[in-house]
Amino acid sequence: MANNGRRSVKQKKGPSTGTGGHGRKALEGKGPTPKAEDRTYHKAYKSKQLAERSAAKRGAARPGTGARSGPKGRATEELVTGRNSVVEALRAGIPAKALHVAIRIEMDDRVKESLKLAAERGIPLLETGKPELDRMTEEAVHQGLVLQIPPYEYQDAYDLAEETLAKWKKGHISNAPIFVALDGITDPRNLGAIIRSVSAFSGHGVIVPERRSVGVTASAWKTSAGAAVRVPVARASNLNNALKQFKNMGIYVLGLDGDGDVSLPDLTVATEPVCIVVGSEGKGLSRLVRENCDQIVSIPIDSAMESLNASMAVGISLYEVSRQRSAK
Repeated sequence: MANNGRRSVKQKKGPSTGTGGHGRKALEGKGPTPKAEDRTYHKAYKSKQLAERSAAKRGAARPGTGARSGPKGRATEELVTGRNSVVEALRAGIPAKALHVAIRIEMDDRVKESLKLAAERGIPLLETGKPELDRMTEEAVHQGLVLQIPPYEYQDAYDLAEETLAKWKKGHISNAPIFVALDGITDPRNLGAIIRSVSAFSGHGVIVPERRSVGVTASAWKTSAGAAVRVPVARASNLNNALKQFKNMGIYVLGLDGDGDVSLPDLTVATEPVCIVVGSEGKGLSRLVRENCDQIVSIPIDSAMESLNASMAVGISLYEVSRQRSAK
């Protein structure tokens, strides 16, 4: 076939004129890689969303999400974990904000009783996934049950003393006020036992320092056997200042120590308003607290080599004060 005098032109391979910028946009990239928790397809994103929803549902039990915080921003809410601990806490009547139950939990007698007790007390039951329970408890062994304890509402030490004295002077309470102050006690079981003794001998309150001291935890609630409902626990920002204020209000401050200058049976101010101060079993009363006591009282024991547990010393002292008051 004739080509009409034209010759075919073979095209060269490679880029043609005017195509140099077509791939520039692709070479620029898509910017920095987003964090895993910001990528909607990543499991970290789903975990973050679950945590945020759970925090909102629980009333945000951690600092920065609306939770009540203690000294230096620490959350004062507490978690009781494990089937035995949870059922015992519910039996003891510990105040609870919510009971978290794992989805599809394997039922046993402890779980059934926990659910029954929570329902009877009107405690909200929240069905929660295991990953969230692990996060809440910081990987502690929870066995599918987590009890959320609300913060304890402490009274002010000065206000408690002032109100109690006013009631006594008006005849609203028959016995002179009696308080117990803790100096360096850090074991919550000691606090619970002391609260129980104060309740047994008609005491009017327990004073704890704000720093370096035990607080009303789930363990303290449980050891008190419900007495923490009846006996107020007050906080003092500075124990020594509180003791000075007590003395100015007419309350005798009595420190318990094995080297006391007065033996407990020889106490002469038992019928007056008193505040009994007890130190830790190892260190005893601190120097400044000793200086702020009206008297240092010792409990006579048979062996000089032995010492009394703080809660036991308080119980014995309260019994003697109560005995002397009854004898008057």
